[in-house]
Amino acid sequence: MKILIVEDERPTSTFLKRGLTEEGYSVDTAETATEADEMVFVNRYDLVILDVMLPGADGLTLCRRWRERGMSCPVLLLTGRDAVRDRVAGLDAGADDYLVKPFAFEELLARLRALLRRRTGELFEQELVVGPLTLDHSRREVKCRGEVLDITPREYSILEVLMQRVGQVVSRTLLWESVWETQSEPNSNVVDVNVGYLRKKLGDDSSMIKTIRGAGYRLEAHPDGN
Repeated sequence: MKILIVEDERPTSTFLKRGLTEEGYSVDTAETATEADEMVFVNRYDLVILDVMLPGADGLTLCRRWRERGMSCPVLLLTGRDAVRDRVAGLDAGADDYLVKPFAFEELLARLRALLRRRTGELFEQELVVGPLTLDHSRREVKCRGEVLDITPREYSILEVLMQRVGQVVSRTLLWESVWETQSEPNSNVVDVNVGYLRKKLGDDSSMIKTIRGAGYRLEAHPDGN
């Protein structure tokens, strides 16, 4: 899953990006309202962490603008203000949740998981099950035939994208945009290498991931493709 952090305080932004990356999320960052507005317009995010106080425009104005444009992904506001009127203003602007600084990172993670679970649709079910594979969002783990796989956060995210679109061709570009940071240089070889690592860890079930020449990859529900 891909998250945008909009925070002008560099230490806070760096801390959040490092922690969320370690948890397996793909993370982009923006320091100003203008930069964030451009990134949301160009990229698809599963969730935005938005500081209220920003250069250029405050987070409430930015959130309200996004909702008016039809952006539906969850927005978690960060602020140093704890008054009821401030929380109400944030929710009225279209935010989905509100976290007061300073906060514990574990609480932030719990709120992110709760927001993602609230999203409707198959892509955000608690578990994804495809054939012998089970992906548990709450535990961030994958089981194959009941055994937990020892996979990296990147491999987890690749498999998540494929499982969300089982039976569909997923391009290398979509995998890159979903799993790697937007600021990084696209590299299809890196995608192929990581898919190769994932296949090795699937063992006898590696044939579930089909290579579609010139197009990308497709996950089949069964190893033999039937």
